[in-house]
Amino acid sequence: MHKQSDTSVILAHSLSIFLWASAFVGIRVGLDAYTPEHLSLLRLLVGSILLAILGLIFRIRLPEGKDIPVILLLGGLGFTVYHTALNYGEQTVSAGVASVFVSTTPIFAAILALLFFDEQLGIRQWTGAVLAFLGVIITSLGAESTLQFNNGVLFILLAAFSESVYFTFQKSYLEKYGFFAFTSYTIWAGTFWMLIFLPGLGEALIHAPWDVTVSILYLGIFPTVLPYLALAFVTSRKGASEATSSLYLVPSLAFMIAWIWIGEIPTLLSIAGGVITLFGVLLANIKADKKQDKLNYNFTGVD
Repeated sequence: MHKQSDTSVILAHSLSIFLWASAFVGIRVGLDAYTPEHLSLLRLLVGSILLAILGLIFRIRLPEGKDIPVILLLGGLGFTVYHTALNYGEQTVSAGVASVFVSTTPIFAAILALLFFDEQLGIRQWTGAVLAFLGVIITSLGAESTLQFNNGVLFILLAAFSESVYFTFQKSYLEKYGFFAFTSYTIWAGTFWMLIFLPGLGEALIHAPWDVTVSILYLGIFPTVLPYLALAFVTSRKGASEATSSLYLVPSLAFMIAWIWIGEIPTLLSIAGGVITLFGVLLANIKADKKQDKLNYNFTGVD
C-alpha cells in the first residue's frame, strides 16, 4: 500500500511538472492575440466548464457557507492574481525565464508552512532548496545576456507569492472536501473574479488566429485543471513543502518545450542550471531511514 501511495505521488508530481512547463510556452503564444486579462479569463472559463461537467458526473457536494469567503480568497490568489500577473510578466519575459522566477513558489510556500503550520525543514532540505534556487538563477543568466528586475519580473514574483499562499493554506480544506472538490471550488472562485474582464472577450475570439485560440483551450483543459488536482493530491498526502518542491524542475522542461514549440533556444549555461536545480530537488526530497534523520530532516512535517 505504501509503495502504491509513493507511486501515485510520483505520477502526480510528473504530471504537474510537464503540464505546467508547457503552460509558460502556451501563454507566450496566447499573448500574440489576447490581452493578459482575456487570456486568463478564457483559460479559466474553459477549465471551469470542464470541472463543472466532471462535478456533475461525480456529484461533488457544495461547500459550506462559512468556507465560501476563504474559497473566494484562495481562488482569487491562486488563480485570478497568479494567472493575470504571470500573463503580464510574460509580455516582457521569455517563457523559460518566467518559469525560473515562478520556481520561487516553493521557497515562499516552505517559509509560510514553517511560520503558520510548523512544517519543519532540516539542514538537508534547506541546502537542497538553496541549491535548487541557485540553479534557477544560473538558468536565467544563461537565458538572457543580462538579468534585469523589470516590471515583468516583479509581476511574475507576485504570481509566485500568490500561488504559494494558495498552496500553503489549502491543506485543511483539502482534508475536509477532498482534492477534486476543493480545487474545483477555487478555480470557479478565480473565474468569478475574472468575469470583470468579460467585455471584449467575444471580439477577441473572433479576431484571434485559430492556432492561438487552440493554445488557450489547451491551457484551460490541461495546465489549468490537471496539475492543480495533482498537486492538491500530493499536498493532501505529503504537505505543502514537498508538494511544491518539485516545481523547481519546471524551468528545465519549460526551456526544452519552448525550444521545440516556439524556437526559444536554451544556452549551455541554462542547461547547467537545470542540472543543478535537479540535484537540489533530489537532495531536498531524500529522507533518511534513521529515526534521528527523520526527526531532523522531515521536509513535510508529516509522517
